[in-house]
Amino acid sequence: MKLRFILPFFLTLCVILLFHYTQFFAVKFYPVIANFTAFVVFFVSSFSEETVIQKFAKMLEGGTLDDFTRNYTRRLTYVWCVFCFLNLSISIATVFMAEKWWALYNGFISYLALGTMFAVEYIVRVVLRKKYQK
Repeated sequence: MKLRFILPFFLTLCVILLFHYTQFFAVKFYPVIANFTAFVVFFVSSFSEETVIQKFAKMLEGGTLDDFTRNYTRRLTYVWCVFCFLNLSISIATVFMAEKWWALYNGFISYLALGTMFAVEYIVRVVLRKKYQK
């Protein structure tokens, strides 16, 4: 059972060591694949009746969503689609740049942007919820 929790860390360490000690070009596509997956999840769910963010919100809210939350989470899905697409585009561009630029963006800047996105979204959600919910 403990192996299930250790396995992702071990695989990540293997990818890091493989990239560090070889000139294995395909390893640089790891962030591209991760960003593409995130983009596809948000994009595909935007065409369904209930987006992935709405599903999470329903779990947190106890199974039902009011109109404000339903509309907010649908719009938020569109925002995350744009964010993931931009992040994907930049990560694709960095594959063909020098390793230091690839590492700077994919190892630091993209995580900083992701954290900023979460923080800004949380602040917007709190402000809008106070403004539009009774």
